[in-house]
Amino acid sequence: MKHLLSTLTLLLAFLPALAQPSWVKKSTKSVFTLKTFDASETLIGSGTGFFIAETGEAVSSYSPFRGASSAVVIDAQGKEWPVECILGANETYDVIKFRVGVKKPQPLPIATAKAPEGTDVWQLPYREVKQVPQGTVKKEETFNNQYAYYSVTIPASENMGGAPLLNDAGEVVGVMQAPYAPGDTLSYAVSAVFADSLHITGLSINEPALRAIHIKKALPEDIDQALLTLYVGSSSLDSAEYVQVVNDFIAQFPNSPDGYTYRAEMAANADRYQEADLDMAQAIKVAEKPDEPHYSYSRLIMHKLISRPQPPYEPWTMDKALEEARAANAINPQPAYRMQEANVLLAQKDYQSASDIYQELLSGPLRSADLFYEAARCRVLLGDTVGQLALLDSMMAQHSRPFLKEAAPYILARAQARLESKKYREAVSDLNDYEQLMAAQVNDNFYYLRFQAEVGGRLFQQALNDIDRAITMNASPEFYLAEKASLQVRVGLYDEAIETSRQCIDKAPTLSDGYLFLGLAQCLKGEKQEGVKNLQKARELGDTQADALISKYGQ
Repeated sequence: MKHLLSTLTLLLAFLPALAQPSWVKKSTKSVFTLKTFDASETLIGSGTGFFIAETGEAVSSYSPFRGASSAVVIDAQGKEWPVECILGANETYDVIKFRVGVKKPQPLPIATAKAPEGTDVWQLPYREVKQVPQGTVKKEETFNNQYAYYSVTIPASENMGGAPLLNDAGEVVGVMQAPYAPGDTLSYAVSAVFADSLHITGLSINEPALRAIHIKKALPEDIDQALLTLYVGSSSLDSAEYVQVVNDFIAQFPNSPDGYTYRAEMAANADRYQEADLDMAQAIKVAEKPDEPHYSYSRLIMHKLISRPQPPYEPWTMDKALEEARAANAINPQPAYRMQEANVLLAQKDYQSASDIYQELLSGPLRSADLFYEAARCRVLLGDTVGQLALLDSMMAQHSRPFLKEAAPYILARAQARLESKKYREAVSDLNDYEQLMAAQVNDNFYYLRFQAEVGGRLFQQALNDIDRAITMNASPEFYLAEKASLQVRVGLYDEAIETSRQCIDKAPTLSDGYLFLGLAQCLKGEKQEGVKNLQKARELGDTQADALISKYGQ
């Protein structure tokens, strides 16, 4: 009897091992250990993960990847493979999807159905073990309206994060979470379907979870989303990262002209114009709609010639920019292409031809304040200030009162044109509108500009108020003090002019203007002897106006 009990006990002890599912041995080949490193190649994290596709896609815990510049996986045979790129991440549920540079991995199948409460499950570790941890789903909760989050009766262990949780069919139902506390009798897993659904979109480039990882991110598979990545990345990535993104785009979408156009712009900004030329030629060659790269080519050449004239690149001329703009319009007539043609003609100083195109476009869909402004520029360069002002009035008619800040540049442009045309009071009206919109940004130059318009319009008190504002806003206001003294003399405020002139002399004793207006104010007040002395001082400092005044008041 005692011998029988011993035999029964021994059989019971081996029963769990014998009861392991048949798929365990094969499935462990899909699990790997993970190591992540910072930029100095120092180990910063480790964990477990598993393959989910024959093309090298895998999932694991997100945590080891934070701050990582590189990562490797070590498979069940002890072979090491690099992590090539990140395919998606979710920091909240501590899960990440990535691609490994591995040859023909053995993936685990993902269960499409959720595991109900009470389901038997197994946590598959890295490499084969005698006994795979087994438990049941104690609780199944739903997040994001469709994915499961499991509480499992498998005791927590240190390295379980990222390991697969499988059902009795050998399908992955969840990705194990790192334990909340060692020795916890429960462990947790997030839906494997959720992990597999992680992907990159055009806006993912700015997601904090992904920005915290310095390993290359995959481009979206959809070309429109990939183009959005190029656009967003141009302003949010450093130059080295952006170059990699553009090159990846070209490799992934070799028949899209956009990648070549973006790379050409980068090359041109780095003064590598021959490279830019080759990329633009390739963009035109592969494009289904070659009008678009012809247009981009024209803009790129024009931008270089205007903003970066040095060093010169002989093949790129304004004539070439004009040729490309006209080629685009010949293939597919578009107002934007005609607008580019006009812009090039304006840069070539062919004002009449540019003006004719702008006038043509004003009756079409591009009719806007900008277009009226460009047309007005042509008219003034042709000597037609009347036509210029009429176009500027039409420009302002594109905005309605109360004006928004976007109208401010146009208001200022018309104010300056009105001032140059001696329409002083109309200029003051525009400048008043501008000040109301841009009160926090106006400076001493603005108040001096309005001072000039007010003097021309004989609005002398307003002019004195504005020159005072300019004086208080400038650390070296001697020029403005001289202008104020001149106006005070003009309107008969001699005592005030004398005081202002002395302030000017105190600020700049070597400036002739202070002595000139002091002497003139004194002479007009009847203090000719003192006044002539100050006029003589102004002459000594090089002021040629003083001679006539000395002749007049020195008798």
